[in-house]
Amino acid sequence: MPGSVLFCCTMNSIRSPMAEGILKSLFPRQVFADSVGLRKGQLDPMAVEVMDEIGLDITRHKPKTFDELEDSSFDLIITLSPEAHHRALEMTRTMSCDVEFWNTFDPSIVEGSREQRLSSYREVRDTLMQRIRKRFPKFGTQGG
Repeated sequence: MPGSVLFCCTMNSIRSPMAEGILKSLFPRQVFADSVGLRKGQLDPMAVEVMDEIGLDITRHKPKTFDELEDSSFDLIITLSPEAHHRALEMTRTMSCDVEFWNTFDPSIVEGSREQRLSSYREVRDTLMQRIRKRFPKFGTQGG
């Protein structure tokens, strides 16, 4: 079990905050989790809404970039977009850290009704939950 995990995506506004929130809920004291993006976005209200549906509050999340990381020492970096994966690999050239690529759909590109759009956010949330539980099976039943 890694002691610290960094989730990375493009704007740190949907996918990586969701993953960070899920991991923190499952392992509140066992793992330090953080998230960043290539570019700084704004926390997506639909991401907040679908996380709230499962009892997770991510409203205090403040999107940040790789350059704004206070600590760059992580045991594991999980990238959720191809662009973020490339940046994480560059970052880890000078540090000992595992990097995993979990290509994760960007729900913000879905068009349609509000419910259709929310459905795509829920799908991303649920996929991240499944992947996190699978990746960390020893502890995946705690707290969540």
